[in-house]
Amino acid sequence: MNLRSIFKVAGLIGLITVLSKVIGFFRDVIIAGAYGASLTSDAYFYAYQIPAITLIILGGLGGPFHTVTVSVFSKQQTQSPRPPSEVEKALNSFLNITGIGFLAITVLIFFNSGLIAQLIAAGGSPELHQMISEQLKIMSPVILVGGIVGILFGISNVYEKFLLTAVSPIVTSIVIIVAVLLAGGQYGGLVLAWATLIGAVLQLAIQVPAYLDAGFRYKFDLDFKDKNVKKIGEILFPAALGCSVGQINVYVDMFFASQLPEGSWSAIGYANRIFQFPVGVLITAMMISIFPAFSKLVGNRDWQNLRSYFHKGIKYLWFASFPVLVFMAVFAYEAIKILFERGNFDAADTLMVTEALFFLSFAIIFYVARDTLTRVFYAFDDTKTPFLIAAISIFFKALLNFILVGPLGIGGICLSTVIVSLINGLFLAFLIRKKIDLHFYQVLPDFIKIAAITIVMTGFVIFSKDLLTDLLGDSKLYTALNIIITCSVASVLYFMLALLLKIGPAIQLAEKIRLKFVQKKDYETN
Repeated sequence: MNLRSIFKVAGLIGLITVLSKVIGFFRDVIIAGAYGASLTSDAYFYAYQIPAITLIILGGLGGPFHTVTVSVFSKQQTQSPRPPSEVEKALNSFLNITGIGFLAITVLIFFNSGLIAQLIAAGGSPELHQMISEQLKIMSPVILVGGIVGILFGISNVYEKFLLTAVSPIVTSIVIIVAVLLAGGQYGGLVLAWATLIGAVLQLAIQVPAYLDAGFRYKFDLDFKDKNVKKIGEILFPAALGCSVGQINVYVDMFFASQLPEGSWSAIGYANRIFQFPVGVLITAMMISIFPAFSKLVGNRDWQNLRSYFHKGIKYLWFASFPVLVFMAVFAYEAIKILFERGNFDAADTLMVTEALFFLSFAIIFYVARDTLTRVFYAFDDTKTPFLIAAISIFFKALLNFILVGPLGIGGICLSTVIVSLINGLFLAFLIRKKIDLHFYQVLPDFIKIAAITIVMTGFVIFSKDLLTDLLGDSKLYTALNIIITCSVASVLYFMLALLLKIGPAIQLAEKIRLKFVQKKDYETN
């Protein structure tokens, strides 16, 4: 796949991911309206963090099971209509080993849900512990499903079957929306747990056709000595450990949040979901399409194109991320009030989520850089380095939480996330030099220019927000208009300034728009 095709696929995946995120965001609005930031929502968000390890962290798009599958099997791909028998055997062995291992973990979690509830919410009440335990038992099979979904995600991407991969997460959101609307008030948080399980199973079912269309046929192979299976194990184990260690940071946050007022963990969860809306679109769209290219280029030892792809990817991500940061930070309160404040979600909940989102928004710049660099390590089949960095970050996360939670509350937990993301990114940038010199200095000029025009845009956004508030008032309708007008004009200003300073992504985007316009004009003329 050439660079043009990669960015074309990235655009398609981006649009689908936007749809997925919109539906996911609507799901969160429905949950917030039904439960607010309360003990019930706290219990669900605490309990969900356990199965989320496999469904989102390990098996999700960009997770170890997805990326390792892409890394190993993209190098085994042939032009044959069916994969070679040894590749099929290796993939089926990988699926079966994963299924057996995660089934054992599922059983262990199910029978120890009470103990786990007390550990992850140490400062919570017995009522909270009981609610977490009940929901965790229901959702424990999601752990089994998650790893398998990740493998099927990866093999779909290897064989360039991107559509189902991108669409499937929508299913879980739809199931939860329907369940809460129909029975949320009657059965409380248990509805969320059952809906999450059903959605995960359906997400798995949707992946199967792509696996079959790629020419694979399932068999109960279980060959631990297969060279590809050994290679997978060598890469996957430290990668999975790295993500699991990274998840310990979440448990550190949960420990500190359980000592804060009721609803604090829900507020952080809602803020994180808002934050993940743009971040997920950016990273998912770019990584699904560009990571297989990273792996192939490393396999071909094509270092020049690897640098080129990395530079273009990180520049595009930063160019899109900086204005998103500004919009989230400046309009956090207004957006949350409009979108969430209804039903059981009151003004106090709005303030808590706003505080969390304001601090968290600054993580986006470091977040996209860290994830892009991580994929370069994975392309080199090196998952140990990201794992060690993630392990070190636990210390920084706990220390920063201890220092910041006292004076800043939930804002301190989110600010520590920002700082840890920065630290991780710096470590990755320093250590990647042992494998390849990515010539970071070549992206620095555009980074400085993007930061400069962002400062100008921020001043405009604040000025426009205050001016339109004075002119229109602060009702929900006029506030929504304020957000739309200000963000739209600010985006145009940002783009024009980027063209003026000759920032790479802006010039390339302008050229694509010009070519589209010329082609359309030529077509109409003919």
